[in-house]
Amino acid sequence: IGGFAGLFKTPDRYRDPVLVASTDGVGTKLKLAARLHRYDTIGIDCVAMVVNDLVVQGAEPLVFLDYLAMGELDREIAKEALRGVTEGCRRAGCALLGGETATMPGVYPPGEVELVGFGVGVVEREKVIDGSTIREGDALLGLSSNGVHSNGFSLVRAVLEQGEKAGNLDLRADDPDLNGSAASALLAPTRIYVKPILNLLRDFTLNGMVHITGGGFGGNVPRVLPKGVRARIDPTSWPRPPVFGWLQRRGEIDEAEMLRVFNCGIGMILIVPRDQATDITQRLQGMGERVYLVGEIERKAPDEPPLLYGPLQKRGA
Repeated sequence: IGGFAGLFKTPDRYRDPVLVASTDGVGTKLKLAARLHRYDTIGIDCVAMVVNDLVVQGAEPLVFLDYLAMGELDREIAKEALRGVTEGCRRAGCALLGGETATMPGVYPPGEVELVGFGVGVVEREKVIDGSTIREGDALLGLSSNGVHSNGFSLVRAVLEQGEKAGNLDLRADDPDLNGSAASALLAPTRIYVKPILNLLRDFTLNGMVHITGGGFGGNVPRVLPKGVRARIDPTSWPRPPVFGWLQRRGEIDEAEMLRVFNCGIGMILIVPRDQATDITQRLQGMGERVYLVGEIERKAPDEPPLLYGPLQKRGA
């Protein structure tokens, strides 16, 4: 326990630094964590949701602060959740500058928590990535997700409730379709893409990046596209983690809804010049990333949608 606020300094290596800030929470995934009494991954989720949003602007995450709230302070739950926050900061290479633990009687039931985070990053003004340089012909490279990550859990919970009412679901039992339990598959923490992306930024051109969160591809990819272009994505161009097929079958969810709600196996999309796509792919694979050519940028008429699903026109990188 220290002062009332944390202080930090912009690294001296930045000549014209722009600070980038983001805040986010874990969402209703917390309900599932509380129900299963597993809080070891939600801290990583909290950090990931913030720092992944920072790095898509080209920013290096510097500091992170957390906010943890409970009805009554349970020190073991708090320690478990905050261990995850610490691990998430380690993976992102940023400092855990401070935080707040709030006790709010009557607001949260026993065992349930609220966990949100706030982060600040820095980028050279001339290197801010805002999608304005995206051009027709650019390639979309998808980095694999770790499963559902931290979005779509209202639908996940509805599927689980349906299975439990039918009496054919045990979250803790091993499921041959999942190579483990449903609990482990659904609580797998959000991947943190900061270090591989910062590595790429040193040597390659990234015209745009998209963190695939709530709203899936349709709710996120158009946010970075300039006027006059659209993205074409081929949903068959990458393998999906088994948890998505498991959810789709159990919930009888159609394909359009899957793509609208979930990341479906792609947690981050990089929009890069076509002539750099192969080298970028090889660099990412050398860092242990699973990366796929999932789409391309096309010219768009004013009355056309910004995102289209279908086979790619240019298969070669």
